[in-house]
Amino acid sequence: MATESKSRLGTYVTTTVTGEPVQAFIPSPLPPNPHLELGALYQHLDRANQALGRLDGLTTLLPDTKFFLSLYIRKEALLSSQIEGTQSSFSDLLLFESDAEPGVPIDDVEEVSNYVAAMQHGLRRIAGGFPLSLRLIREIHSILLRGGRGANRTPGEFRRSQNWVGGSRPGNAAFVPPPPERLLECLDNFERFLHDEKHKLPVLVEAGLLHVQFETIHPFLDGNGRLGRLLITLLLCSKGALREPLLYLSLYFKTNRERYYTLLQNVRTKGAWEEWLAFFLEGTEITARSAAEAAKQILTLFARDRDRIQTIGRAASSALRVHEYMQKKPLAGIGALADALKLSIPTVTAALNHLVRLGIAKEVTGKRRARLFGYSRYLKILSEGTEPIEE
Repeated sequence: MATESKSRLGTYVTTTVTGEPVQAFIPSPLPPNPHLELGALYQHLDRANQALGRLDGLTTLLPDTKFFLSLYIRKEALLSSQIEGTQSSFSDLLLFESDAEPGVPIDDVEEVSNYVAAMQHGLRRIAGGFPLSLRLIREIHSILLRGGRGANRTPGEFRRSQNWVGGSRPGNAAFVPPPPERLLECLDNFERFLHDEKHKLPVLVEAGLLHVQFETIHPFLDGNGRLGRLLITLLLCSKGALREPLLYLSLYFKTNRERYYTLLQNVRTKGAWEEWLAFFLEGTEITARSAAEAAKQILTLFARDRDRIQTIGRAASSALRVHEYMQKKPLAGIGALADALKLSIPTVTAALNHLVRLGIAKEVTGKRRARLFGYSRYLKILSEGTEPIEE
């Protein structure tokens, strides 16, 4: 049973890794003690909650929430993986899922695809009533790291050896998480706070605390960053703060990644939780506003393009059906469209030619065979901010 800590700073313990003594960090249990000073954060919290509420309300206006979400989840998977160093673009991921050749190493795209599957698994389990817990976190991790580069990093298992952040070894690392023999103690405290209904903290504050604590514990050999970012959305959905999983902070963390890492470390070294939470709540507000704006742009685009297609006369009927399908799958081939819509190849080809002439669709492969067509303006809105990070 954990004793209540009177310090926010946690403790350091000396552990030995390959004969080298290393100072590993043990975080204090949540919630922070001394208690959080929330007074200065209420304005941030109010703005973040308002933006979140507007975003949540917008989901009722989307023509097909399921398909919009599936693409939005792919965007988050891409951004979160880019922070860890993958070089995939949004179109690379869609090409991979269409069995076409992406322009980057296949391992990069597989990592992103695994993230999509892991996220969807977590959301399905929560929607089915399963609690957000260490067990579910392990399930999600096993999918996140299956195949590709993560397969040899014990998917779904908490680590049994020392890991570190930055540097070539624990001795010169920027940060060394708890040693394996203290890991379960830290995780028990983490899960206890996760299920604690007595603290009465606002759900966004709770999400901000748990994200830092997870990143500090770093319980897996690989995938901690991606899973820690995913936990934010899973928590908001499990607590009913979001009906649909539309809030993802990876673009904000990617854009401000130096500040993000500095603030994480300041929590550990200075107990600066309020400074971190101000950043986190600001990011929630900015991200929610941005997601709402993107949803509005997409609704406007669909309506405008539908009106333009209706001006082409008799061919409008099949072109509208192709347009509607590409709202769900904005990168599609002629054969896939013909099969899905029960239309002939010549009919689909003619419809796509009309969409290309109107500037709605664009051929993206440059090939004569196995051509793929993209809903170009829709893809542009979805892929905003997903350019690979240049070091």
